[in-house]
Amino acid sequence: MSGLNCYVVSYDIREQKRLYRVHRAMMGFGEPVHYSVFRCDLTLKGKVEMVAALENLIVADEDRIMIIDLGPNDGKVEERIEFIGIHAQHMELLC
Repeated sequence: MSGLNCYVVSYDIREQKRLYRVHRAMMGFGEPVHYSVFRCDLTLKGKVEMVAALENLIVADEDRIMIIDLGPNDGKVEERIEFIGIHAQHMELLC
């Protein structure tokens, strides 16, 4: 086991400058898969670092970030993800 968990991170940031800063920070933790949605393979320490970085960038009573833990990156993550509609070119980013 790699010690990595797969996380889907989605955010809704009200102010454009903060949105850009959050997006730039997220690029250091994972890969964008959709507008304001990232897939991140992180250790527990990496997740803690990501959360701390994001908390420093947002305004808590205006912005929202959702973090979904898809569990261990054990080759079965793709079984826990379902798409409807066009997705073939994006599937490899989520698996």
